[in-house]
Amino acid sequence: MTTSKYIYAFAAAAALTLSSCSGFLDTPTDTRVDLVNTDQVKMLMNSAYPSSNYAWPLEVMSDNTEDNNSPEGEGHLGIHYNLGAYDRGDDEMFRWETCQSNTGTDSPSAIWEGFYNSTAVANAVMERLDQWREENGGLDATQTAIYAEAQILRAYNHFILAQIFCQPYRGSLSQAYLGIPYITKPEVTVKPHYERGNLEETYKMIQADLEAALPNIDNTIYEVPKYHFNSSAAYAFAARFYLFTRQYQKALDAANVVFGGAEVDPTPYLSNIWSKLDAMTYISDMGLYQDNIDKAGNFLLYPTYSVQLRRMSGGRRYGVIRDALNATIHGSSPVWSAFQWTTTRGKDKKSFTMHPCFNGICIVNGQAEYGYGMCGNVAEQFEYTDKISGIGYPHITRREFYGEETLLVRAEAKLFLGDIAGAIRDLDYWEKPRRNCPSAKGDESRFNDFSQANIQTFYGDRDPGYGIAKEIHIDQICPLENNPLNPKANEGVVAVSSIMPYLQCVQHMRRIETIHKGLRWFDIKRFGLEFDRKIGTGKAPEYHTMDHLGIEDPRKAVALPAEVVAAGLQPNPGPVTKTVQSSSELVRVY
Repeated sequence: MTTSKYIYAFAAAAALTLSSCSGFLDTPTDTRVDLVNTDQVKMLMNSAYPSSNYAWPLEVMSDNTEDNNSPEGEGHLGIHYNLGAYDRGDDEMFRWETCQSNTGTDSPSAIWEGFYNSTAVANAVMERLDQWREENGGLDATQTAIYAEAQILRAYNHFILAQIFCQPYRGSLSQAYLGIPYITKPEVTVKPHYERGNLEETYKMIQADLEAALPNIDNTIYEVPKYHFNSSAAYAFAARFYLFTRQYQKALDAANVVFGGAEVDPTPYLSNIWSKLDAMTYISDMGLYQDNIDKAGNFLLYPTYSVQLRRMSGGRRYGVIRDALNATIHGSSPVWSAFQWTTTRGKDKKSFTMHPCFNGICIVNGQAEYGYGMCGNVAEQFEYTDKISGIGYPHITRREFYGEETLLVRAEAKLFLGDIAGAIRDLDYWEKPRRNCPSAKGDESRFNDFSQANIQTFYGDRDPGYGIAKEIHIDQICPLENNPLNPKANEGVVAVSSIMPYLQCVQHMRRIETIHKGLRWFDIKRFGLEFDRKIGTGKAPEYHTMDHLGIEDPRKAVALPAEVVAAGLQPNPGPVTKTVQSSSELVRVY
């Protein structure tokens, strides 16, 4: 009783004290937008796409990157400098460790936050449209299309998060692996608790959202379709999703929709930069040119906050060098092996093979013997917040779905369906536009077309060198039998052994095509590729560390951000390791 009196008295005093502030108190504390009409919902989708870029952390983890500070090989006498990484987060990602030192731009934390923030916007849009559906007995055509865009964006966000923070899709084995929280409703409580579920559940929900949205995508509602999941982008995403889950007929069908049919020449959807610019000269223009919304082959573009271009510039510790360079930018192939080049930069004279229309630059810094290779598919645009002070935000536009990548998706699907000739035809479609740049004029006779004979000769039963053709273990990673996403997924699929040289060719071209974009890490996981990594300085082996990434290595699932684990989400299981010190090397044993 006494307590109640005190409460009432306090409340009365508070009312008197704050009466002059009633205008302030009448202001709602919830500042979220109240969506009241279709135009507002449509406008909200303009800013719904992820603001973070997953490319750099995954490139650093992949075999596209090597350590400038490590020795080149046994007996090498060069001088090695203690080059620094852009930040310690790069050191951690290169070593496949938990990234604790960088939670900002180009970090796993930024990826997690950016893609789940995008999902939150998509869910808010879908929730409001569901309310209107219930109130009005349905949605009109525009509202239905907006709902489909939000739904497929939600599927895409979870697909990328699963690709990064989970093991690859493993078919019937997926129940034994952790998934990610699949968020379908806006958060309405403080610190809600989420369960990760298993990987099979995650992929089933991705596929359900994807397939529900596809029929309702409508390009006519967009002012700039390339910034949204238009129909081409939606089916390109479907093709990639089905390829990664080994549903090859569905992957082929979706890719055919993108290009307008199975027999339609896809060349109009491929880049024409080769005929417009000398790629060896105009690197500063190439990225912006490639990201143009007028390009038919750019299916989905979205801007991100990223300093990737600065992280991969020369003088940094990690870059596309040595074997990574010779397997990609300086890589030979069955088609352009006749183009030999020589460099006298650095201590040693070296020969290499490179397509004459390579779109980028390769730099070795004098006698320092460090360098980097860089393609023209990354361009920074700086948003000034204060031009006088020179401060602002660096942006890189992700060309997430585009003609060349989707064409190689189709080529791989054709291989697994036994259409070797069709896959080779797509490989030719992919490569031939590159012969049109000024650097190649007059040299057409030195090119070969892709053929069964030269692919078998080049790849054969061995690696052509530099880790170009690592052993593929896709059947071990994702057995075709009893695919929970599609019980008939293995119908008509041929044995990997019967297509191996051609599969090696497609994955090699994918590696070249998607360098700097992060997709190589996804291929490493789904193919079950393994490789060694040399870390550290010193001419003799005892002064550096060797590490090995295995076929089913648990580190292929990127560690969840520390703040996410601290909030209660189950972390990824780490490897059981012991350190073995020998006279010649330091290795991890699993």
